[in-house]
Amino acid sequence: MRSSAPVLVLASGWRVDADGTSHASLRCAGTRAGTAEVTASAKAPDVAGAARVAFTLHVNVVPYTTQG
Repeated sequence: MRSSAPVLVLASGWRVDADGTSHASLRCAGTRAGTAEVTASAKAPDVAGAARVAFTLHVNVVPYTTQG
């Protein structure tokens, strides 16, 4: 699991279950607006062969407005 903008979106808690399903938690890492792409590979990096992207999640981060 990888974020193109970890200053905005952090992926954590990544795990793959025995049946092949994957789980991850995403959290907003900052207070500014922006976009990020979170991608997951179909293979773990240590497996022989090139990892390929299984899916890409496009995230738009919009901060809450503050009241004075």
